[in-house]
Amino acid sequence: MSEVPVRLAVVVGSVREGRFAPVVADWFAAEAGAHGRFEVDVVDLAEPDLPMVLPAFGAAPEPAVLAEVAKVTPRLAAADAFVVITPEYNHSYPASLKNAIDWHNAEWHAKPVAFVSYGGMSGGLRAVEHLRGVFAELNAVTIRETVSFHGVHGQFGADGKPKDAEATSVAAKTLLDQLEWWARTLSAGRAARAYPA
Repeated sequence: MSEVPVRLAVVVGSVREGRFAPVVADWFAAEAGAHGRFEVDVVDLAEPDLPMVLPAFGAAPEPAVLAEVAKVTPRLAAADAFVVITPEYNHSYPASLKNAIDWHNAEWHAKPVAFVSYGGMSGGLRAVEHLRGVFAELNAVTIRETVSFHGVHGQFGADGKPKDAEATSVAAKTLLDQLEWWARTLSAGRAARAYPA
């Protein structure tokens, strides 16, 4: 009997006009689908139906604000695991991503988070290192493996696929294998007893 797929939310963190994020996200979602053990939901913070950019975190929780947040919350709550697709802006991650993270709490608890980053020389890795601390505060577990694209515009062809398809697929599979292990392990732990947040 095969295991049920891991419910994976791929969170696309950039909402900037002209962003490269959809190219990276489309590639990764295809890799996750091909992996065969994930049910993928791409939560693009720039989707027309989502309220991104969310109202500033800490604003008075008026009903209209809570209704907007509620469009994102069920999709995050349903996930067993997350992959955050992030660029690097000014040595860190986008404000839109931080705001979406901050408007949620229990949705992240005792779940694994992996990162696919992109950018210039650093490939977005400085953004990833900042995000690790944020997710630790939210009781999530970040996995070691990442996929990063340095000089991202030169890494993809006109067809939206990585030029080094073999190496990037290997990197994605390594990340996804680790993510699946953590997702299933933490899911079993949450089922056995409530997480003491």
